[in-house]
Amino acid sequence: MSRPLRPGASNWRRAATVVLAAGWPRWVPAAPSRPPLPAEGFRLLLLERSGKQNFLPGAHVFPGGVMDAADRSSDWLRLFAPHHWPPRFGLGPAPPQRVVFPGLSDSLARAVDGDAGALPDDVAFRICAIREAFEEAGVLLLRPRGPLAAEREPGLALAPSLDLADWRSRVRRDAQHFLRLCAHLDCTPNIWALHNWSGWFTPFRNSDTLRFETMFFLCCLREPPQVLSDSGEIVNCQWLSPLEATESFLSEKVWFAPPQFYEIRRLENFSSLSDLHRFCVDRELEGAESWLSILLITADTLIQLLPGDEMYVEDAHYLENTLVTEKKSEDITKEGKRWHRIVINGWHDYDIHVTVQSKYKHIYPKSFVASKSRL
Repeated sequence: MSRPLRPGASNWRRAATVVLAAGWPRWVPAAPSRPPLPAEGFRLLLLERSGKQNFLPGAHVFPGGVMDAADRSSDWLRLFAPHHWPPRFGLGPAPPQRVVFPGLSDSLARAVDGDAGALPDDVAFRICAIREAFEEAGVLLLRPRGPLAAEREPGLALAPSLDLADWRSRVRRDAQHFLRLCAHLDCTPNIWALHNWSGWFTPFRNSDTLRFETMFFLCCLREPPQVLSDSGEIVNCQWLSPLEATESFLSEKVWFAPPQFYEIRRLENFSSLSDLHRFCVDRELEGAESWLSILLITADTLIQLLPGDEMYVEDAHYLENTLVTEKKSEDITKEGKRWHRIVINGWHDYDIHVTVQSKYKHIYPKSFVASKSRL
């Protein structure tokens, strides 16, 4: 269970998510003279949230959750020493800082603990995502303490030990136990295996909405680790390829919130784990592009407008307001040419329209229309 960084200071909460992409060999028939050769592919770890949860009940999500004050604690410095020191802990040069939306930084500042000894955001967000992967799925993204080796290939999760169930219970009760677990195993969170991927800020819907600044990281693993749901917040786990995840969504076997669906569609651009991993490593210095979508309420749908869309308005007024029109979504689409939007037609009916050029060496999903994909 996580403690907010500064309770009551803001309706914003900081959160982190790790998209686990694991190699998933698909065996093909072999000639008699040689052994079977795997066709390289990857699948994503998707967790089903309990229907009793207040936030996204029943949704399938990537491992992640709200940042705890313990994730930023300066107590981590002793565990990372003597090989990794502030300010970057071996993560390389700092990515460029970009303004996400006018006025947003002031709102976020009220939600962050001002501890001068706290870890930098790049490290704290990663520790949060790694801790949540352990809490929710029992996956240990840790590495033995010591100097960093130059690794250019996907790694492995740490093999689970027999007493992990007890540790998971402790960490769920108090996130400070995660640091104690790492010290017990003589390991550090493998922050270097988590690559900047994206950032999503909850759009304004109404004044009661709890909003999140969520950083998405991508972690490539050579093979899928053992996964165990926590039987509380998480009731089921499965590994699906991006295509399988899309098909399961359209057939109403799973449900994704719009950001998760967008990221799954984005990941369908990659045909192999090695291509995905190489892409992450090559663009590491660019950092994550973070977005605050603006909600457009039409006569028949809800549209999330993303930066670059011709209807997206960079105005602080829309930090806490929506756009409204009496037009139908189809008419709005016909009138425009520069799109970057998610059209929410129904629970299992999303369209993604992208005609803008991606930035910062990243890649956007191809345009997707759910009704056509079902044909």
